[in-house]
Amino acid sequence: MSIARVTEITSSSATSFEDAVTQGIARADKTLKNVEGAWIQDQKVVVRGGKIVEYRVNMKITFILND
Repeated sequence: MSIARVTEITSSSATSFEDAVTQGIARADKTLKNVEGAWIQDQKVVVRGGKIVEYRVNMKITFILND
């Protein structure tokens, strides 16, 4: 039997939502062991001067706890 834990993180990118997700998961994987998945809870953009300047995602990362 395995036990999982969920932690919530926010990641951003100047390029795209996909890049924000990729960067967030890569960063979480450096700190957390046994990352198994992610749920994208929210997406939003930062707008300046009528243009999108940043893509942000709020995600829940699931990882398996060690015995």
